This record gives sequence, structure tokens and C-alpha cells, in this order.
Amino acid sequence: MIDRPLTEVAALTGGTLVDAEAVPAPGATVSAVVTDSRRAAPGTLFVALAGERTDGHAHVGTAAVAGAAAALVSDVDAARAALADAGARLPLIAVPDTVTALGALARGHLADLRHRAVQRGQALTVVAVTGSVGKTTTKDLTRQLLAAQGPTVAPVASFNNEIGLPLTVLEADADTRYLVLEMGASGPGHITYLTDIAPLDAAAVLMVGHAHMEGFGSIDGVARAKAEIVRGLLPTGTAVLNHDDARAAAMAELAPAVLTFSAAGAPEADIRATAVELDADAHAGFELHLPGIAPRRVRLAVPGAHNVANALAAAGLAVAAGADPAAVAAGLGAARLESPHRMDVNHLGRDVLLIDDAYNANIDSMTAAFDSLATLAGGRRRVAIISEMLELGAASVADHVRTGQLAAHAGVGLLITVGAGAAPAAVSARAAGVTVLEMPDADAAQAALDAPDGPLRDGDAVLVKGSNGSGAWRLADHLRDSLKEMHAQ
Repeated sequence: MIDRPLTEVAALTGGTLVDAEAVPAPGATVSAVVTDSRRAAPGTLFVALAGERTDGHAHVGTAAVAGAAAALVSDVDAARAALADAGARLPLIAVPDTVTALGALARGHLADLRHRAVQRGQALTVVAVTGSVGKTTTKDLTRQLLAAQGPTVAPVASFNNEIGLPLTVLEADADTRYLVLEMGASGPGHITYLTDIAPLDAAAVLMVGHAHMEGFGSIDGVARAKAEIVRGLLPTGTAVLNHDDARAAAMAELAPAVLTFSAAGAPEADIRATAVELDADAHAGFELHLPGIAPRRVRLAVPGAHNVANALAAAGLAVAAGADPAAVAAGLGAARLESPHRMDVNHLGRDVLLIDDAYNANIDSMTAAFDSLATLAGGRRRVAIISEMLELGAASVADHVRTGQLAAHAGVGLLITVGAGAAPAAVSARAAGVTVLEMPDADAAQAALDAPDGPLRDGDAVLVKGSNGSGAWRLADHLRDSLKEMHAQ
């Protein structure tokens, strides 16, 4: 972020600067924005968010003691009370809603940076990705491809909502050449809100699948929501669309310009992979076809056949952003996963192979994960630890039944289900001859894994997969930590 006076921050948020006499120093400026008071430091603007577990207004005093320049608040009285408890003073920017104000600040910040870039005869190019699966991996790959071309800002992990995206935008500064964003949605209008903050030069749609079905009602509802990212393109923007997904490909009619990609090698696609082969570590090698250069062989550093499509989308975004196709092709094979719990393969103690894909799950990503398990496991016994998939709505039972069938088809010898919602997976897997251990929650599963007579054997290949809110990632972290420590001994 570039330094901005408090008066300018107040104007951009539509807020009112109160208690201005508490300014730490004359002409105080904001140089960074945080929503966690533990990250407050001199020059930061602390945004007080009212969350499910805690209200940020109670932590305004902590931010003040840490040297924050100001706090963005919707409850001035609560903020003042927190300051009094801490024996501190701090300017406050009062707004009706801090989430909305955070978005307004990011919108104004980005518009100003783009204006400054134009004045210098340069550009700040903004690209984004959405889709039911693969967003974060594609974002990570795109970031690396563009960072090789110039200063690039991208979110950590999955900062893809009305809070995470503005925070990412606010990290951009006058030197930023590329801004790579991830846009998620759990209901209609969510992506439109994000593109209003950050209008796009390029937008990729990976696939229209079954994520967050509870919020959309149908697969067509998901498609309409994902199409909002294409509608959010600037008049000179380019949509990067999955030719192999009919609903994504149909969005071409909404775009000013289009690049298509095909992991199936469709000859009419602009960007495609042909002669795809998986090695023993599930890394894909293929002939990469990009506009303007001859095909060349690429081997991905990220495992999983499904990541061929993600890599092609990343290449498409980079080319649409103006990167040299030859440089994109050269960099694609070196790009790696940067965010946790996404097809992270670890060799641990007791010769256990851990396949950690535990950040989130729907039936589409579950299918890809089981395909990867079948490739990676080789002759090992195959174990799957599956927590329930959330926000599936009416499709929940059927999708969990399908998950049990996928486990059986992948040759899983032991399926451990976590949570009552995963019970249909246990039933269908057991009916297909899989040994099943049902656990009520992640704590019970962890206790079972730690027991002296626990279910894991030396040499197992263990896939951990499930929705973020159901705790699968905790089990993956625990297995990694405990078995890595054993391996070190």
C-alpha cells in the first residue's frame, strides 16, 4: 500500500474522522490495513469487524497500544470503551458498516494506482480466477508466472471473499505491475461485488461444479454466479474459459475477448495439452500449445491429472495479462503449490505417504483426489480420511454416497469418515466391501489415530480430504507433525 493521510482514508471509505486529536503524530498516514489486532503496528489501519466469534471493536485498544494509526469502526462507543480499558487513544474513522467501507477503500486505492500507472506510461494489470475447484492452485501458478515478468501481488491461501480480496488489493503499491486475485462465491451477486472493487483485465473460469450448492440451488445457479466474473471484465478485458466445461465455455458470449483452454487437447482451443502422461508421482507431462509459439513438452511440478487444466488456465491468464508466451511455457513446469492443504504430498515416518488435499471439498474435487490417490499409492494400502462436505444442500446425501463409491473404485482398503454428514459415504463404501471406521468429529478421529492400536499401518498411503469447516485439515496437520517428528527421530 502507498501511504495515505487519514483524511484521504476517511474520504475513500465514506467515513467520518472522529477523535482526530488523538492522532499519534501530525499528518499521520496509513501504510497498511489489518483486520487482526495482533498484526497492528505503527502506520496500520485496524478494521474492526463484527465476526461470529468476536467483535473487533473489543480489540481497538490492543491495536492502539501496538501503534496503529487509526481504526475503522461502526460502533464508536464500543471502540472508545476498548481504548479506555487499554489506557490508549486513537483516531477513529466511523462508518455504517466496516466490511463495506473496507471494500470502498480497496476500490478507491486500486483506481488511484491504475491512474498513477497510466500517468507514468505504464499499466497495473488485474487478473482473477473463479471456479468450483482449483481456484487457489491456479492463483498460485499464475502468481509465479507473472512474478517472473514484474512485481506481482496475490492473496495468501484463499483470501477470496468480501474481506480477503480487499485486503489483497490494498497490498498493491506504486511498483505493482500485476495483481492476481481469487474470487469465491457462496451465493448470487458475491462475485459482482468483488469485481466492482477490482474491475478485471483478465478473468478465468475453471469449471462450473457442485460447490456451495446450498447457496445457489442448482448447477445452473452456480453457472450464473461464476459468469459474474466475466461480466466484471473491463471493455478491453479477456475471458480465459475452459473449453472442456460446457457451462464455462458458454460464457464466451459475455466477454469482450476470449482465450479457451482444453486439458483434453481439443484442437479448436487456443491453449491446450496433448499427449498427457502421468508419472509414478502423479506429475503430468504434456505437449503445451500456446498461441504464437511452437508446442513444447512440459512436466508439472504439482501432482494430479486435474492440475493440467489449472496450469493451462494459469498460462492463459498470464498470456492475457501480456506475458511473453515463451516465458510462460518455460516457467510453467517450475511453478509449485504455495498454499497449504492442496494436493500436498509428504513422505513421513513409518513410511507413510500423506496426500493432504484437506482445505476444502465438493464432489468434483473429491473425484480428482481419489484419482490421484490411485496413482500415487502404487502398491501401498490405500487409506482415506474423509470429513463431510458442507454447503451441498439437497445434493449432500447423493454426493456423499458417490464419495463412498469413489473410495471403493480407487481401491481404498480403509475409509475413515468424520462427521454425521459423511455417514452416507460410510454406508456406500461398506456396501462395496471397504472397511469403514466412522468418527463423530475431528477430535475423535485424532484420538483414534493416536491410539497405540490405531488404524494406520506402516507404509500406508493416506488421503485426507474434506470441507474446511469440518476439520479435515486439522487431521492432516496432526498426521504431518506427529509422523514427521517420528521420521526425524
